[in-house]
Amino acid sequence: MKVFGIAGYSGSGKTTLLVRLLPLIIARGLSVSTLKHAHHTFEIDQPGKDSHSHRQAGATEVMIASAQRWALIHDIEAEPEPSVEELQAHMTPVDLLLIEGFKDGPHAKLEVHREATGKPLLQPDDRHIVAIASDTEIEASRDIPVPRLALDDTAAIVDFVLAHCGLDGARA
Repeated sequence: MKVFGIAGYSGSGKTTLLVRLLPLIIARGLSVSTLKHAHHTFEIDQPGKDSHSHRQAGATEVMIASAQRWALIHDIEAEPEPSVEELQAHMTPVDLLLIEGFKDGPHAKLEVHREATGKPLLQPDDRHIVAIASDTEIEASRDIPVPRLALDDTAAIVDFVLAHCGLDGARA
């Protein structure tokens, strides 16, 4: 399974870009899954639902299943946050796993940068960033040793990601 990340600061447009990339990659005949990092506690089951009651009663894991989907909730409480590799091991293999967030992960990443966030580039401090997609032109005078792509050029970003992962031969 090939792995590629979309990283950037909050508000940079990571989710928006990922949602635009998915249908174009799938249209090329590839299976794709996503792994999203959340910075805060989150709930996928809601108070009043049986799965939530099971967790509140002390279950370490709760699996919710139906004819259309299943989800596994695993509370880690006192354990350290799992690594990308540990989480990936729980996923069904696909052609491409796109990871949103996990800025510090050791996988290849596209940095999403928006000038309006006021945040600096993650690259060159992160050697795993292999390209930058930005909504503005990044100064040519800056020493940035990776390709720069226009954030609104989704097709070019798809081409880059698939070429980088060795999946550019896939066509619908």
